[in-house]
Amino acid sequence: MAAVEDKSRLDKGRARLRDFVARWTGTRTFVVTAAIVFSLLTILDGLHPIAAFLSFLFLAGIAAVRLMVVGETTPIRIGSQGGEGMLPAFAAGGNALALLNRLPDPLFVLDASGRVLFANGAVEPLIGRAAAGRHVATVLRSAPLIAAIDGAIADGKARTIEYVVPVPVQRNYSAFVAPVSDGASGSSRMIFILLRDVTEARRIEAMRADFVAFASHELKTPLASLSGFIDTLRGHAKDDPEAREKFLGIMADQATRMRHLIDDLLSLSRIEQREHVRPSEAIDIFGVVNDVTDGLTPLADQYGVEIGVTAPAGLPRVRGDREELAQVVQNLADNALRYGRSGKRIEISLAPDEKGGRPYVRLTVRDFGPGIAKEHIPRLTERFYRVDPAASRARGGTGLGLAIVKHIVNRHEGTLAIESELGQGSAFSVLLPVLPDAASAR
Repeated sequence: MAAVEDKSRLDKGRARLRDFVARWTGTRTFVVTAAIVFSLLTILDGLHPIAAFLSFLFLAGIAAVRLMVVGETTPIRIGSQGGEGMLPAFAAGGNALALLNRLPDPLFVLDASGRVLFANGAVEPLIGRAAAGRHVATVLRSAPLIAAIDGAIADGKARTIEYVVPVPVQRNYSAFVAPVSDGASGSSRMIFILLRDVTEARRIEAMRADFVAFASHELKTPLASLSGFIDTLRGHAKDDPEAREKFLGIMADQATRMRHLIDDLLSLSRIEQREHVRPSEAIDIFGVVNDVTDGLTPLADQYGVEIGVTAPAGLPRVRGDREELAQVVQNLADNALRYGRSGKRIEISLAPDEKGGRPYVRLTVRDFGPGIAKEHIPRLTERFYRVDPAASRARGGTGLGLAIVKHIVNRHEGTLAIESELGQGSAFSVLLPVLPDAASAR
């Protein structure tokens, strides 16, 4: 029985000691700082050397006891009110703080007055390091978020809001704000704030909505044309052979346009589904380019455009999927024929290149047509984006070709670059990684 009482007294004593020494910062930092301070006092004759030495030993002993009892050697963040508002015991240990600091999302703990008691490591890219002790309104400058925090302090209810940070680049955040009772009485309330960056999710939602809207519009137009011509052929034009032939030709063109659009949509969907899977075949990209240009020769002759292909001897093979790489060359060359044919020639070149110390092959498709205004270039790979929608539809474009190219290049861990100048034509360059130890393609 006496042993149990002794153990209980010992535990209580340790608890009181832990509460006392937990108010100090990291042990090593404290000891070094104390040594420097007492040394300076001694040098400046502000303190007798023996008194300074004994004082230092006393404080170092306290730091050593703290190290043995608490097991904490890193600084503990506290509020700015002389230690009041310190984090509760569950977060005072090194393991708990390390766990909170490893969270990928920014996390704040506030006291009842709105001052920051704790901010984990993930908040640094958002607001920097100096958060502890400051009022939250000076740290998170968002009126909706501050209103949510004030509401949680006032009524004790958790809430989730979304807000926007417009500068330097617009970001969307979702904030979970919840009050937490401090201690058994629950009289002192802390506020727990967890932020999550939802910018990418909102961007994908917007893209999905735009995609559905654009796809519906692109299909609706030819369907309306087909329905109108069918009604006409059933009506007054049913006995007019000349009108019938004209309308049937237009209907065939509209049906072809819908088929191309559906084919591109299905192709884009398949590529997106496996975009995370890297291809591993050794591909002769020069052979791919020759096959594609042979297939485009009749169309080039029809437009009066000359297609030239240049490549050095010994060009290495690239790592990729032959069918998808053929689609890249096909889409780029087809765009050059459709929109740059006024220049009367297209140049397709292949050359070894390097990026970040890794070997690549650069594929460039250049036309000498009217060129593209600079404000359009960043959006060219968006789905259904067209510089001139009417001209694009008239030439059979679906607005998905460059989006398909972008996703294929991403799957191949390559890059796509676009250069253009009005009146000077356009150049589309693709960097494709070389297969390690690949044999030369030629």
